[in-house]
Amino acid sequence: MPAEPIADPGIPAHLPRPTDVDPKAARRAERQVAAMFIASMLCAIGFAVAYYTFDIKDSWDTFLGFGASNLFLGLTLGFALLLIGVGVIQWSRKLMGDHEISELRHPAASAESDREKVLADLALGLEESGIARRPLVRNTLLGALGFLGVPAIVALNDLGPDATPSNIKKTLEKTFWKSGIRVVNDVTGRWIKASDMEIGQLVNAEPEGLVDAFDPRATAQQREDIESRSLEGAALQVAKTKSAVIVVRMEPKDISSATAAWAHEGIAVYSKICTHVGCPIALWEQQTHHLLCPCHQSTFDLADKGRVVFGPAARSLPQLPIEVDDEGYLVAKSDFLEPVGPSYWERDYK
Repeated sequence: MPAEPIADPGIPAHLPRPTDVDPKAARRAERQVAAMFIASMLCAIGFAVAYYTFDIKDSWDTFLGFGASNLFLGLTLGFALLLIGVGVIQWSRKLMGDHEISELRHPAASAESDREKVLADLALGLEESGIARRPLVRNTLLGALGFLGVPAIVALNDLGPDATPSNIKKTLEKTFWKSGIRVVNDVTGRWIKASDMEIGQLVNAEPEGLVDAFDPRATAQQREDIESRSLEGAALQVAKTKSAVIVVRMEPKDISSATAAWAHEGIAVYSKICTHVGCPIALWEQQTHHLLCPCHQSTFDLADKGRVVFGPAARSLPQLPIEVDDEGYLVAKSDFLEPVGPSYWERDYK
Protein backbone atom coordinates (compact mmCIF):
# COMPACT_ATOMS: atom_id res chain seq x y z
CA MET A 1 0.00 0.00 0.00
CA PRO A 2 1.50 3.40 -0.95
CA ALA A 3 2.57 5.75 1.79
CA GLU A 4 0.37 8.64 2.78
CA PRO A 5 1.45 11.82 0.92
CA ILE A 6 1.26 13.87 4.13
CA ALA A 7 1.22 13.04 7.78
CA ASP A 8 -2.06 12.85 9.71
CA PRO A 9 -2.89 16.53 10.34
CA GLY A 10 -4.60 15.65 13.59
CA ILE A 11 -8.29 15.77 12.77
CA PRO A 12 -10.24 15.82 16.03
CA ALA A 13 -12.31 12.81 16.98
CA HIS A 14 -15.69 12.60 15.40
CA LEU A 15 -18.56 13.66 17.69
CA PRO A 16 -21.97 12.05 17.21
CA ARG A 17 -24.96 14.26 16.42
CA PRO A 18 -27.91 14.45 18.82
CA THR A 19 -30.02 12.52 16.31
CA ASP A 20 -27.42 9.71 16.32
CA VAL A 21 -27.78 9.02 20.03
CA ASP A 22 -31.25 10.31 20.90
CA PRO A 23 -34.20 8.53 19.22
CA LYS A 24 -36.53 11.37 20.22
CA ALA A 25 -34.32 13.91 18.45
CA ALA A 26 -34.23 11.68 15.38
CA ARG A 27 -38.02 11.41 15.29
CA ARG A 28 -38.32 15.17 15.81
CA ALA A 29 -35.96 15.82 12.89
CA GLU A 30 -37.91 13.35 10.77
CA ARG A 31 -41.15 15.20 11.50
CA GLN A 32 -39.47 18.53 10.64
CA VAL A 33 -38.34 17.22 7.26
CA ALA A 34 -41.75 15.72 6.53
CA ALA A 35 -43.42 19.02 7.53
CA MET A 36 -41.31 20.89 4.96
CA PHE A 37 -42.26 18.43 2.23
CA ILE A 38 -45.96 18.70 3.18
CA ALA A 39 -45.68 22.51 3.18
CA SER A 40 -44.18 22.25 -0.31
CA MET A 41 -47.26 20.30 -1.45
CA LEU A 42 -49.53 23.01 0.01
CA CYS A 43 -47.55 25.72 -1.81
CA ALA A 44 -47.97 23.81 -5.09
CA ILE A 45 -51.72 23.72 -4.49
CA GLY A 46 -51.57 27.41 -3.59
CA PHE A 47 -50.04 28.12 -6.99
CA ALA A 48 -53.10 26.60 -8.68
CA VAL A 49 -55.45 28.55 -6.41
CA ALA A 50 -53.65 31.84 -7.12
CA TYR A 51 -53.64 31.12 -10.85
CA TYR A 52 -57.41 30.86 -11.00
CA THR A 53 -58.26 33.40 -8.26
CA PHE A 54 -56.52 36.64 -9.21
CA ASP A 55 -57.60 38.72 -12.19
CA ILE A 56 -54.94 39.75 -14.72
CA LYS A 57 -57.16 41.39 -17.32
CA ASP A 58 -58.25 45.02 -17.57
CA SER A 59 -58.61 45.51 -13.80
CA TRP A 60 -55.71 43.72 -12.14
CA ASP A 61 -56.00 42.52 -8.54
CA THR A 62 -53.24 44.03 -6.40
CA PHE A 63 -51.66 43.23 -3.02
CA LEU A 64 -49.48 45.78 -1.23
CA GLY A 65 -49.15 47.66 -4.49
CA PHE A 66 -48.01 44.64 -6.47
CA GLY A 67 -49.87 42.60 -9.06
CA ALA A 68 -51.47 39.91 -6.88
CA SER A 69 -51.29 37.22 -9.54
CA ASN A 70 -47.56 37.56 -10.24
CA LEU A 71 -46.76 38.01 -6.55
CA PHE A 72 -48.57 34.92 -5.31
CA LEU A 73 -47.60 32.74 -8.27
CA GLY A 74 -43.96 33.58 -7.63
CA LEU A 75 -44.19 33.09 -3.86
CA THR A 76 -46.04 29.79 -3.97
CA LEU A 77 -43.88 28.22 -6.68
CA GLY A 78 -40.70 29.59 -5.10
CA PHE A 79 -41.54 28.21 -1.66
CA ALA A 80 -42.64 24.87 -3.16
CA LEU A 81 -39.13 24.47 -4.59
CA LEU A 82 -37.34 26.04 -1.60
CA LEU A 83 -39.01 23.80 0.98
CA ILE A 84 -38.01 20.67 -0.92
CA GLY A 85 -34.41 21.89 -1.02
CA VAL A 86 -34.33 22.86 2.67
CA GLY A 87 -36.02 19.61 3.63
CA VAL A 88 -33.42 17.54 1.76
CA ILE A 89 -30.59 19.53 3.41
CA GLN A 90 -32.13 19.03 6.84
CA TRP A 91 -32.50 15.32 6.10
CA SER A 92 -28.86 14.98 5.05
CA ARG A 93 -27.53 16.97 8.02
CA LYS A 94 -29.52 15.27 10.75
CA LEU A 95 -30.69 11.86 9.56
CA MET A 96 -28.36 10.47 6.90
CA GLY A 97 -25.21 8.56 7.84
CA ASP A 98 -22.52 10.82 9.36
CA HIS A 99 -19.07 9.42 8.50
CA GLU A 100 -15.93 11.35 7.63
CA ILE A 101 -14.19 9.70 4.68
CA SER A 102 -10.98 10.61 2.85
CA GLU A 103 -9.61 8.95 -0.27
CA LEU A 104 -6.51 9.40 -2.36
CA ARG A 105 -6.94 10.50 -5.95
CA HIS A 106 -6.88 7.54 -8.29
CA PRO A 107 -6.08 7.31 -12.03
CA ALA A 108 -8.79 8.48 -14.41
CA ALA A 109 -9.31 5.02 -15.87
CA SER A 110 -11.07 2.94 -13.23
CA ALA A 111 -10.46 -0.74 -12.87
CA GLU A 112 -13.35 -3.15 -12.87
CA SER A 113 -12.89 -3.72 -9.16
CA ASP A 114 -13.17 0.03 -8.58
CA ARG A 115 -16.41 0.19 -10.53
CA GLU A 116 -17.83 -2.63 -8.45
CA LYS A 117 -16.76 -0.75 -5.34
CA VAL A 118 -18.53 2.44 -6.56
CA LEU A 119 -21.74 0.51 -7.04
CA ALA A 120 -21.33 -0.98 -3.60
CA ASP A 121 -20.74 2.51 -2.18
CA LEU A 122 -23.88 3.78 -3.87
CA ALA A 123 -25.84 0.93 -2.35
CA LEU A 124 -24.29 1.74 1.01
CA GLY A 125 -25.15 5.40 0.58
CA LEU A 126 -28.79 4.53 -0.06
CA GLU A 127 -28.74 2.40 3.04
CA GLU A 128 -27.16 5.13 5.15
CA SER A 129 -29.58 7.75 3.84
CA GLY A 130 -32.24 5.92 5.78
CA ILE A 131 -34.74 6.22 2.95
CA ALA A 132 -35.82 2.63 3.42
CA ARG A 133 -36.07 2.94 7.22
CA ARG A 134 -37.87 6.28 7.22
CA PRO A 135 -41.06 5.89 5.16
CA LEU A 136 -42.46 9.20 6.45
CA VAL A 137 -39.57 11.17 4.96
CA ARG A 138 -39.52 9.09 1.78
CA ASN A 139 -43.24 9.31 1.14
CA THR A 140 -43.54 13.02 1.87
CA LEU A 141 -40.54 13.75 -0.39
CA LEU A 142 -42.11 11.78 -3.21
CA GLY A 143 -45.39 13.59 -2.58
CA ALA A 144 -43.71 17.01 -2.67
CA LEU A 145 -41.92 16.17 -5.93
CA GLY A 146 -45.17 14.87 -7.40
CA PHE A 147 -47.11 17.97 -6.39
CA LEU A 148 -44.59 20.13 -8.27
CA GLY A 149 -46.39 18.88 -11.36
CA VAL A 150 -49.47 20.86 -10.30
CA PRO A 151 -48.00 24.30 -11.19
CA ALA A 152 -46.63 22.92 -14.44
CA ILE A 153 -49.99 21.45 -15.46
CA VAL A 154 -51.92 24.57 -14.40
CA ALA A 155 -49.52 26.84 -16.33
CA LEU A 156 -50.25 24.88 -19.51
CA ASN A 157 -53.59 26.68 -19.51
CA ASP A 158 -51.73 29.79 -20.73
CA LEU A 159 -50.99 28.06 -24.03
CA GLY A 160 -54.50 28.99 -25.08
CA PRO A 161 -58.16 28.13 -24.58
CA ASP A 162 -59.19 24.49 -24.41
CA ALA A 163 -59.74 23.01 -27.87
CA THR A 164 -63.45 22.42 -27.39
CA PRO A 165 -65.69 22.66 -30.48
CA SER A 166 -67.19 25.95 -29.25
CA ASN A 167 -63.75 27.50 -28.56
CA ILE A 168 -62.47 26.35 -31.95
CA LYS A 169 -65.43 28.07 -33.62
CA LYS A 170 -64.74 31.28 -31.68
CA THR A 171 -60.95 31.32 -32.12
CA LEU A 172 -59.32 29.22 -34.83
CA GLU A 173 -62.28 29.41 -37.21
CA LYS A 174 -63.18 33.10 -36.74
CA THR A 175 -61.39 36.32 -37.68
CA PHE A 176 -62.18 40.05 -37.46
CA TRP A 177 -63.61 40.09 -40.98
CA LYS A 178 -67.35 40.35 -41.49
CA SER A 179 -69.75 41.76 -44.04
CA GLY A 180 -69.18 45.41 -44.90
CA ILE A 181 -65.73 45.86 -43.32
CA ARG A 182 -63.41 47.78 -45.63
CA VAL A 183 -60.08 46.37 -46.82
CA VAL A 184 -57.36 48.86 -45.80
CA ASN A 185 -53.60 49.22 -46.24
CA ASP A 186 -51.94 47.54 -43.25
CA VAL A 187 -49.62 50.51 -42.61
CA THR A 188 -51.54 53.66 -43.48
CA GLY A 189 -55.09 52.47 -42.84
CA ARG A 190 -56.20 53.94 -46.18
CA TRP A 191 -59.15 52.38 -47.92
CA ILE A 192 -58.27 50.41 -51.04
CA LYS A 193 -60.19 51.49 -54.13
CA ALA A 194 -60.68 48.90 -56.85
CA SER A 195 -59.92 51.38 -59.63
CA ASP A 196 -56.54 52.24 -58.03
CA MET A 197 -55.27 48.65 -58.21
CA GLU A 198 -53.04 47.88 -61.21
CA ILE A 199 -52.64 44.54 -62.95
CA GLY A 200 -49.93 42.55 -61.15
CA GLN A 201 -49.99 44.70 -58.01
CA LEU A 202 -49.94 43.20 -54.49
CA VAL A 203 -50.99 45.13 -51.37
CA ASN A 204 -50.68 43.93 -47.77
CA ALA A 205 -53.91 44.71 -45.97
CA GLU A 206 -55.98 44.36 -42.80
CA PRO A 207 -59.65 44.86 -41.95
CA GLU A 208 -60.57 48.43 -41.05
CA GLY A 209 -60.48 48.86 -37.26
CA LEU A 210 -57.21 46.99 -36.64
CA VAL A 211 -54.88 49.70 -37.98
CA ASP A 212 -54.20 52.80 -35.87
CA ALA A 213 -54.41 55.28 -38.75
CA PHE A 214 -57.78 56.40 -40.11
CA ASP A 215 -58.39 57.11 -43.75
CA PRO A 216 -58.74 60.91 -44.05
CA ARG A 217 -61.86 60.42 -46.17
CA ALA A 218 -63.74 58.83 -43.26
CA THR A 219 -66.65 60.83 -41.88
CA ALA A 220 -67.13 61.47 -38.18
CA GLN A 221 -69.79 58.75 -38.06
CA GLN A 222 -67.53 56.29 -39.87
CA ARG A 223 -64.71 57.01 -37.44
CA GLU A 224 -67.06 56.41 -34.52
CA ASP A 225 -68.19 53.12 -36.04
CA ILE A 226 -64.57 52.04 -36.55
CA GLU A 227 -63.60 52.94 -32.97
CA SER A 228 -66.55 50.93 -31.65
CA ARG A 229 -65.11 47.83 -33.34
CA SER A 230 -61.50 48.47 -32.31
CA LEU A 231 -59.61 46.10 -30.03
CA GLU A 232 -56.71 46.63 -27.64
CA GLY A 233 -53.76 44.73 -26.21
CA ALA A 234 -53.38 41.02 -26.84
CA ALA A 235 -56.80 40.77 -28.48
CA LEU A 236 -55.71 43.33 -31.09
CA GLN A 237 -52.48 41.46 -31.86
CA VAL A 238 -54.30 38.12 -32.19
CA ALA A 239 -56.92 39.68 -34.49
CA LYS A 240 -54.23 41.30 -36.67
CA THR A 241 -52.37 38.01 -36.94
CA LYS A 242 -55.39 36.03 -38.07
CA SER A 243 -56.95 38.71 -40.27
CA ALA A 244 -53.89 39.76 -42.29
CA VAL A 245 -54.53 39.48 -46.04
CA ILE A 246 -52.95 40.23 -49.38
CA VAL A 247 -54.81 41.95 -52.22
CA VAL A 248 -53.73 41.14 -55.77
CA ARG A 249 -55.05 42.15 -59.18
CA MET A 250 -54.86 39.78 -62.13
CA GLU A 251 -56.31 39.80 -65.62
CA PRO A 252 -59.93 38.61 -65.24
CA LYS A 253 -59.41 36.20 -68.16
CA ASP A 254 -56.54 34.48 -66.30
CA ILE A 255 -58.44 33.48 -63.19
CA SER A 256 -60.70 30.48 -62.65
CA SER A 257 -64.45 30.81 -62.30
CA ALA A 258 -64.24 29.70 -58.65
CA THR A 259 -61.74 32.48 -57.92
CA ALA A 260 -63.78 35.05 -59.85
CA ALA A 261 -66.91 34.24 -57.81
CA TRP A 262 -65.27 35.75 -54.71
CA ALA A 263 -63.23 38.42 -56.51
CA HIS A 264 -64.00 41.73 -58.24
CA GLU A 265 -62.75 42.43 -61.77
CA GLY A 266 -59.64 40.31 -61.23
CA ILE A 267 -59.00 41.62 -57.70
CA ALA A 268 -58.74 38.77 -55.18
CA VAL A 269 -58.07 38.82 -51.46
CA TYR A 270 -56.34 35.90 -49.76
CA SER A 271 -55.16 35.13 -46.22
CA LYS A 272 -51.56 36.16 -45.69
CA ILE A 273 -50.94 33.16 -43.38
CA CYS A 274 -49.43 30.03 -44.91
CA THR A 275 -51.47 26.89 -44.35
CA HIS A 276 -48.32 24.89 -43.56
CA VAL A 277 -46.97 26.34 -40.29
CA GLY A 278 -48.36 29.89 -40.36
CA CYS A 279 -45.56 31.98 -41.86
CA PRO A 280 -46.61 35.35 -43.37
CA ILE A 281 -46.32 35.26 -47.16
CA ALA A 282 -46.08 37.99 -49.79
CA LEU A 283 -43.55 36.77 -52.40
CA TRP A 284 -45.60 37.39 -55.53
CA GLU A 285 -44.80 36.15 -59.02
CA GLN A 286 -46.87 38.36 -61.33
CA GLN A 287 -46.50 36.30 -64.50
CA THR A 288 -47.41 32.91 -63.00
CA HIS A 289 -49.86 34.26 -60.37
CA HIS A 290 -48.00 32.18 -57.78
CA LEU A 291 -47.48 33.21 -54.16
CA LEU A 292 -44.40 31.72 -52.48
CA CYS A 293 -43.94 31.15 -48.75
CA PRO A 294 -40.35 32.10 -47.71
CA CYS A 295 -40.19 29.58 -44.86
CA HIS A 296 -40.62 26.21 -46.59
CA GLN A 297 -41.34 27.20 -50.21
CA SER A 298 -45.00 26.24 -50.29
CA THR A 299 -46.41 27.79 -53.46
CA PHE A 300 -50.04 28.75 -54.08
CA ASP A 301 -51.78 29.58 -57.36
CA LEU A 302 -53.88 32.68 -56.64
CA ALA A 303 -55.54 32.49 -60.05
CA ASP A 304 -56.95 29.08 -59.12
CA LYS A 305 -58.50 29.52 -55.65
CA GLY A 306 -55.12 29.52 -53.85
CA ARG A 307 -54.42 25.92 -54.85
CA VAL A 308 -51.13 24.40 -53.61
CA VAL A 309 -48.81 23.77 -56.55
CA PHE A 310 -45.60 23.01 -54.63
CA GLY A 311 -44.27 22.46 -51.13
CA PRO A 312 -45.46 20.95 -47.84
CA ALA A 313 -48.69 22.95 -47.38
CA ALA A 314 -51.65 20.56 -47.24
CA ARG A 315 -54.52 22.84 -48.27
CA SER A 316 -55.29 25.88 -50.38
CA LEU A 317 -54.79 29.43 -49.19
CA PRO A 318 -58.19 30.70 -47.93
CA GLN A 319 -59.82 33.34 -50.14
CA LEU A 320 -61.89 36.17 -48.63
CA PRO A 321 -65.15 36.95 -50.46
CA ILE A 322 -65.15 40.63 -51.44
CA GLU A 323 -67.21 43.22 -53.30
CA VAL A 324 -67.10 47.01 -53.74
CA ASP A 325 -69.26 49.55 -51.91
CA ASP A 326 -71.12 52.47 -53.48
CA GLU A 327 -67.89 54.50 -53.58
CA GLY A 328 -65.86 51.76 -55.28
CA TYR A 329 -63.84 50.67 -52.23
CA LEU A 330 -63.14 47.02 -51.46
CA VAL A 331 -65.21 45.54 -48.63
CA ALA A 332 -65.64 42.01 -47.30
CA LYS A 333 -68.81 40.07 -48.05
CA SER A 334 -68.27 37.90 -44.97
CA ASP A 335 -65.61 36.32 -42.83
CA PHE A 336 -63.40 33.59 -44.31
CA LEU A 337 -65.53 30.53 -44.96
CA GLU A 338 -62.74 28.18 -43.86
CA PRO A 339 -60.12 28.42 -41.08
CA VAL A 340 -57.05 30.51 -41.82
CA GLY A 341 -53.52 29.50 -40.88
CA PRO A 342 -51.97 26.05 -40.34
CA SER A 343 -54.08 22.93 -40.52
CA TYR A 344 -54.92 21.23 -37.22
CA TRP A 345 -56.21 17.79 -36.47
CA GLU A 346 -59.50 18.90 -34.85
CA ARG A 347 -60.58 20.64 -38.06
CA ASP A 348 -63.76 19.25 -39.59
CA TYR A 349 -63.07 18.79 -43.30
CA LYS A 350 -66.65 17.83 -44.20
